[in-house]
Amino acid sequence: MADTFNTLTLTLDGGDVTIRMRPDLAPEHVRRIGELANEGFYDGVPFHRVIPGFMAQGGDGGNHNGTGGSKKPNLKQEFNKEPHVRGTCSMARTMDPNSANSQFFICFDDARFLDNQYTVWGEVTEGMELIDALPKGEPPREPGKIVKAKAE
Repeated sequence: MADTFNTLTLTLDGGDVTIRMRPDLAPEHVRRIGELANEGFYDGVPFHRVIPGFMAQGGDGGNHNGTGGSKKPNLKQEFNKEPHVRGTCSMARTMDPNSANSQFFICFDDARFLDNQYTVWGEVTEGMELIDALPKGEPPREPGKIVKAKAE
């Protein structure tokens, strides 16, 4: 298994979303996302919270509703100076800054109020229109799903 991942491909119903992973910003978070992707953890997992103008959240491979995560231990925060703007990929967490596990979100728009409070680990480089097209809701009636995830 690779120690460092640089690209995450999320295959959705409409095609592929390519994410440039940023091990320079958040090495442990990138390693976790890459491991989970290549273990098949994200395959079939829905985007359970999609808020127009804000973000699409997914990665709950346990309960599929935003309350679960992987069996791996939670991660210590790796907050960085990278801004939360359109296409930014960042980790979801509880009120505890060291509670990120498997859930992540992709920003639809400027969300700079999240800066330095959530760990940015990547950015969408191709396929953002597929994220834009995800069914909206908390949760969506028929949520969009990650068909397959692969990290390289």
